Amino acid sequence: MLTTPKSQSNSPQISQKINSQEINWQPIIKEFEAILGKKNVVRTREDLVAYECDGLTSYKQQPALVVLPRSTQEVSEVLKVCDRYGIAFVARGAGTGLSGGALPIQNCVLIVTALMKRILEVDLENQRVIVQPGVINNWVTQAVSGAGFYYAPDPSSQIICSIGGNIAENSGGVHCLKYGVTTNHVLGLKVVLPNGDIIDVGGKIPEMPGYDLTGLFVGSEGTLGITTEITLKILKTPEAVHVLLADFESVEAAASTVSDIISAGIIPAGMEMMDNMSINAVEDTVASGCYPRDAEVILLIEIDGLAVEVAEYAIQVEAIARKNGARNITTAIEPEQRLKLWKGRKAAFAAMGKLSPDYYVQDGVIPRTKLPFVLAEIAALGDLHGYKVANVFHAGDGNLHPLILYDNSQHGALEKVETLGGEILKLCVRVGGSISGEHGIGADKKCYMPEMFNKADLETMQWIRQVFDPKNIANPGKVLPSPRTCGEGAKPLTSHSQFPEIPRF
Repeated sequence: MLTTPKSQSNSPQISQKINSQEINWQPIIKEFEAILGKKNVVRTREDLVAYECDGLTSYKQQPALVVLPRSTQEVSEVLKVCDRYGIAFVARGAGTGLSGGALPIQNCVLIVTALMKRILEVDLENQRVIVQPGVINNWVTQAVSGAGFYYAPDPSSQIICSIGGNIAENSGGVHCLKYGVTTNHVLGLKVVLPNGDIIDVGGKIPEMPGYDLTGLFVGSEGTLGITTEITLKILKTPEAVHVLLADFESVEAAASTVSDIISAGIIPAGMEMMDNMSINAVEDTVASGCYPRDAEVILLIEIDGLAVEVAEYAIQVEAIARKNGARNITTAIEPEQRLKLWKGRKAAFAAMGKLSPDYYVQDGVIPRTKLPFVLAEIAALGDLHGYKVANVFHAGDGNLHPLILYDNSQHGALEKVETLGGEILKLCVRVGGSISGEHGIGADKKCYMPEMFNKADLETMQWIRQVFDPKNIANPGKVLPSPRTCGEGAKPLTSHSQFPEIPRF
């Protein structure tokens, strides 16, 4: 059960109690204003409302202050103030995260990177770009597409999510089957540590000696520091792209198609599955006319590469789909046709509003071969708990996104839905999967970490966290569980002073 505090509104406090010491906010505000200017320090209650949650909107908490730095040096100076006073801070990008990673805690400083939106360097010869964390994902491709390049990681929110948030959550997207998630496209990072020190990890070349600190920071969800510059790999635009849409009368047939395509040695750029509920929601919303409303499931399969290779693979994929009982197959080659086929998938989460006033999305991973069994189990769990579950997901790599439909105005509905979501995560682990593929852990799933990791595993993660954040001020209470926040009878913890100290081993 999620233990994050429910909706609470708090205007900036004149003082707060942290580690048994009274902290006076007035001199701290003046220091922040001296570093950033008054307009980049947000302190009024009505302005703070915009920052009280991320994409996990079920839980809200206003921070004490919001600061908007514009450079690495300003982030460093802000964190030095937080370190000196022992004030907790939470980093936030565009606020599109779905696991509560950027959810403020009471009396924290929320550090928003939205003004850090410059593309600092474009190096086409070496196929890399350097950006600030506030740069929107899709801007990277826009900056290099004219020269025949693109940035591969493409979350469904790519037109609004920021690269800094993608780094924090190690985001994926529909093309992660072939090209991998964010960490596979990051060469180096400039990071400000919780005490304000600035370090560089990785670099401009793929292989760097020493420990892989870049890999450590990608996916750390703001618990080790704040990334302020990111060196990304860009790829050449493929010579040819084909998109195939196949519809099936059963999940088993579609799942067999997925497995058979991979077994044939074909790795599509993306392979997405949508169930009947999602198909109809999408058609009600975007009216593409592409998705047959009577299909049990559809598969969207994108193949890219050399023209000759793509043409041959498209023939093989179509044959595999028909062998497994595909009723109809539509092929799109021209960019406009391809975008039309993808439009519904990209709008699938938003389309759920046609079916339900609220939905709760989970993000688990399973082996591809377990798709029919797990989807049947999810349907059974939904029936048991009394909720419908729509499924839209990355079938190629088994990254599920079950959308539990509910009405938050009904008393106790959220708690029941969270319980159902937890059962789905446990199911994913039982079949050999994971509790997260791309949305991160944040506040939402930290209590399920012991389902995947034993005590020694979690202690090792705590050691690492302690090295970088010995004062426990960087996004405290996120990612890693503790007995007080996840134990039986645990009560919600709302302030930094209540979060347990990091164990000293």
